[in-house]
Amino acid sequence: MTRIDFHTNVGDPLAYACRLARKAYLSGQPVVVLAEPKRLAAFDEQLWTFQPLEFVPHCMAKSPLAEDTPVVLTSNLDEAPYHHVLVNIGAPVPGQFARFERLIEIVGSDADELAAGRERFRFYRDRGYVIDLHNQGG
Repeated sequence: MTRIDFHTNVGDPLAYACRLARKAYLSGQPVVVLAEPKRLAAFDEQLWTFQPLEFVPHCMAKSPLAEDTPVVLTSNLDEAPYHHVLVNIGAPVPGQFARFERLIEIVGSDADELAAGRERFRFYRDRGYVIDLHNQGG
């Protein structure tokens, strides 16, 4: 069964996801990051700039390099290679999350993100998933 971690009340979800992607890359753990296209483009841009002296190798799922790249970005899991970890920075429940060993949900602190996060939390809980909650709020 997929292990699910919820990181809630995150002040800057994209920067937080960048740090998680860097941590996964440095530990040798390939990761897929899922979001809606507009948010994914902003995340892609931020990955290039969030740490000026560090590079986190990443590409879009449609790239021919996706199978060999440690961080793969997608808005459609049908296009993503198999990796053990899925990071969701999007609003809906990922349709194919159960094919991953671990799902990390990042939930911002604004009202819309919190509401969408609650819906996803209920979805997983109602299906019997054990959820680890990490509240980043003060």
